[in-house]
Amino acid sequence: MSVATHFIAIDWGTSHLRAYLCLVSAYQPVQVIERVNNFGVKKIQSDFKTTLLESITPWIEQHGVLDILMIGQIGSSIGWKETQYLPCPVAPSSVISAGVNFVCNGNPITIFPGLSCQTLNGLFDAMRGEEMQLLGWLNLNPLHQQGRHLICMPGTHTKWVLIENGIVQVFKTALTGELYDLLSNHSVLIQQTTSKAEFDFDAFNQGAQFIIDSDIDNFSHGLFSVRSEQLFGDTSAKQAHCYLSGLLIAHDVKAALQAKEWDLSTLPPVTIIGSNHLSQCFAKVLNYCQISTKLSSAYEATLTGFEVVYRTLNPSTTAPLATPYKAKT
Repeated sequence: MSVATHFIAIDWGTSHLRAYLCLVSAYQPVQVIERVNNFGVKKIQSDFKTTLLESITPWIEQHGVLDILMIGQIGSSIGWKETQYLPCPVAPSSVISAGVNFVCNGNPITIFPGLSCQTLNGLFDAMRGEEMQLLGWLNLNPLHQQGRHLICMPGTHTKWVLIENGIVQVFKTALTGELYDLLSNHSVLIQQTTSKAEFDFDAFNQGAQFIIDSDIDNFSHGLFSVRSEQLFGDTSAKQAHCYLSGLLIAHDVKAALQAKEWDLSTLPPVTIIGSNHLSQCFAKVLNYCQISTKLSSAYEATLTGFEVVYRTLNPSTTAPLATPYKAKT
């Protein structure tokens, strides 16, 4: 049996850097020992190398040279080292052998590529980072690698991904989270900022039902109602934020229901991989549309994906890949 080793897993997106110090050994699930957050690719205060070392130097000082695995926008044209997009149909595991390798202060770094596809209307789509979640989800349960599955991955740029027998066939992106941020903070719709208090699901449901129940696309009209309901109704700024969230998520879901790339009536329950709050919001709207759902943790899927990658690159740590990581508590 091999000696336990450490490695660093980093999800470095546009807004955030999320780094995890991981412990791995043969026949034991990966443990997350520590985690650190820092600035994302578009928000760094200095340069990529400095930001990375600010985040991980204590781990290097304690454990010596470590393998560093990276995903996300750090591998994009605005990132540190640009990696390719692997075209669909493709197995998420294909990214393992397609990474860009370099060395930073003696530590070997690999940045893994994203995926690309072309939808039926001829438009191109792309993802960076979500492919690691898909790889992890596929390895959480052998049944995930059989049959057809539609995966919803809510976030700044929500992804809807069709997987067949472990192969990503096609996916579609919606700017749901980014639109929420822009309209909440940089438009006339909501004039007051509010604290992140308890979410008002009644207001959320009202916004969602407005979109889902519309015979025609009332998206633009619905957006202005965020403002008018505050002017002439009893809607508070807090409720307006939740109402807007309902409008945007329902519009996203409605588009997914009407997509020509898949037929939801022939698929098992939609799997939602995301944070608890966003997953619950998407699940509520899908359930309102008579679509069953299953929720899966984005954190668990991501770390399991990194586990699969590290064990594949380091065969001496081989373990059953269906065994998920275990975060240290």
